[in-house]
Formats: sequence, structure tokens, C-alpha cells
Amino acid sequence: MSQKLQKMLANAGLGSRRAMEKWIDAGRIRVNGAIAKRGDRVLEGDTIHVDGHLLRLKNVEHRHLLYNKPAGEICSRDDPEGRPSVYRKLPKLRNQRWISIGRLDFNTSGLLLFTTDGELANTLIHPSTGIDREYAVRVLGNVADQNLRNLREGVMLEDGLARFTDIKKPKDPVGANNWYYVVLVEGRNREVRRLWESQGLIVSRLKRVRFGSFFIPSRVKLGKFVELGKKESNDLYDLASVRES
Repeated sequence: MSQKLQKMLANAGLGSRRAMEKWIDAGRIRVNGAIAKRGDRVLEGDTIHVDGHLLRLKNVEHRHLLYNKPAGEICSRDDPEGRPSVYRKLPKLRNQRWISIGRLDFNTSGLLLFTTDGELANTLIHPSTGIDREYAVRVLGNVADQNLRNLREGVMLEDGLARFTDIKKPKDPVGANNWYYVVLVEGRNREVRRLWESQGLIVSRLKRVRFGSFFIPSRVKLGKFVELGKKESNDLYDLASVRES
């Protein structure tokens, strides 16, 4: 059975499907000696070269890990400003690449999942999957009940309507700098911060504490990672409602 080239490359762990489309557009991929184009389909037995190197697809065993990201790291591999990247702390791979399942901005800490399975990553970050993301947020300002109602019912941001599906208030709020727990089911850029800012409030600290059924184990300290075992890996595929091929 044939499959689209960009999907096959993502499944091989070379990157997300979108990244593979860019590689194809840049002429980095050849199939049976010919420069590939987006939308090409490939069959078992086709010869594929990436940047002149033969791609070997047999017995690809995907790996997955959970990283406890500190604030002050970017989720890109390279940065013109020279800021540290999350990728510098991950295990080195041969013939595969770590792909982040979503991103956290520079000043946000917490749970970040990585996989070598591009198709899995693509599925998990797609809005249609509707996976819960929970954050601990320290909010600076006096939060009124009307603010919380607005955030639950929905606020129109510059890129569309956004809302929290759940908000947990602090039991004993002190002053004007308190921790809230919020849940949303998508991961738009700076969405948590922008929602609070829409109410005239400032996020002074932000940490992702949960992605679907995944929490940060207490043994995984800030700036450290743990590779997922077979059970946890199966849980990750269950979360995406797909199975490892």
C-alpha cells in the first residue's frame, strides 16, 4: 500500500509532517533518484534519499520522553539570540529526531513531551484531538468573579475565540498575587497568558502541570527528563487514539 511521502518521513522520526513538507519543497528528498514533490506517494521498496543519504526504514522503534522544562529555554533547535534550547539536554539519536509534542514559551516551565514518531506528534497537537492541558498560573492583580466568568465563557482574541474549560481558585487567596489552576484543550501561542491579559491581569509565573493523563513524576526534577517505558508509551498512543506501527 502506498502512503504520502511526508507522512512516511514523519513516521520514520525525521520530524513533523509540516517540517517534512518543507524539506520536500526545498528539494532535500529524492525518491528512486528523482527529486520528490509534495503529495508524492511511496511504496515499500522505493529508494529514498535525504540530503544524499539513503533512508533505511526497517525496524524503526520509536522513543518517547517527558521533560520538566525550566523557564529560560526555547523549544526550537536554534535561536538567533543564542538562548538555550530544550534539545541540548535530550539524548542524542541516530537516524531519528526528537519532536516536541506542542511547545512552551521561553518564560513557561513544566511538562513537555517528546517523541521520535512524527505522526504521533502531529495527532496529539491537532486541535481536533481535544486533549486537556492544565497549567498552574500565578496571577498578579485583583481577580473578580466576572473575570472568571469571562474566561470560562470565552474571550475573543486576535486569533479567535478562546476559553478555559476549568478554573480552580486558590482556597485562601492572599493579596493580589495568587495561584490558579486552569485547563484548556488547545495550545495556541501564549494562549494562557493572553486570556488573563484580556482581563487586565498579569501572569507572573506559568507552569504546565498536565498533558492529557500525563503528570510530571516527583522524581523528575527541573531540567531533567525520563524516557517513557512500554506502558507509558502505550498510554501516549492511547491518548492519540492511534497505535504504534
